[in-house]
Amino acid sequence: MEKVKVVGLMTLLSLMLVGIGGYVGGSGGAMLFFIISLVMNVGMYWFSDRIVLKQYRAHIVRPGEEGGRFDSLYAMVDRLRQNAGMPMPVVAISGNPQPNAFATGRNPQHAVVCVTRGMWDLVARGYMTVDELEAVIAHELGHIRHYHMLVGTIAASAAGAVMMIANMLKWGALFGFGGGRDGENNNPLALIGLAVLAPVAAMMVQMMISRRNEFEADAEAARISGKPMALASALKKIDSIAQRHPMEVSAAAAHLAIINPLSGGGMMKLFSTHPPTAERVAKLQQIAGETGVA
Repeated sequence: MEKVKVVGLMTLLSLMLVGIGGYVGGSGGAMLFFIISLVMNVGMYWFSDRIVLKQYRAHIVRPGEEGGRFDSLYAMVDRLRQNAGMPMPVVAISGNPQPNAFATGRNPQHAVVCVTRGMWDLVARGYMTVDELEAVIAHELGHIRHYHMLVGTIAASAAGAVMMIANMLKWGALFGFGGGRDGENNNPLALIGLAVLAPVAAMMVQMMISRRNEFEADAEAARISGKPMALASALKKIDSIAQRHPMEVSAAAAHLAIINPLSGGGMMKLFSTHPPTAERVAKLQQIAGETGVA
């Protein structure tokens, strides 16, 4: 079922780009944007993990490396993935001082779980408990199980492509290029309207996908770790620090983090790829009440 969702999303976003290309440049434009969507989807499928690790300035860690300082993290991921009945993902560390975590990769057999050095330091200093870290890692395993990383990355890439196209449409409207089929019925006002509405629509699609994924991964984390309130506590701690100390990372990769790593208030919150932390905590409290576990 999850694979069907991935293929469906790829197809939908590809059709959207081809449709825009056809309106802007007729059959030639449709073909051009079909090629762009094909390259984008293939690239995101095969190289999303490497791209994301680079954006977060992260590196892979293995048992015994770096003096064994991350061996306990590796063992924790291994234990939790066995509880979940999943393949062992690659484990990585991001050098960012903000506490956060993310998962990336194209499927459970080719996945990465990454925590930031800031997260690891919180546990070392005793500000975050081992149970809370386990719940965070279980959340990332939830993303992997449901192919959220690939879906989210494709959606973010498509949103970026639509925004780039929107800028092209604005200039096309100003100089009288594009519009209609094969150059007919050029309508600058329609181009301007499409240039304004297309990015908003793309952002809304990305936001809805990402928010749903976060709730689903939270619920999966509660099942894998058996500690929904530990995740709720971790989310509140990470969110509190992230709001005061935003991360320097590309907005295209921010949706992958367990808590939005970027600063933003006012209208930006309406278009956030993450649901409000209070809502996530409330749902985890509900899960704890229904299951009778903390």
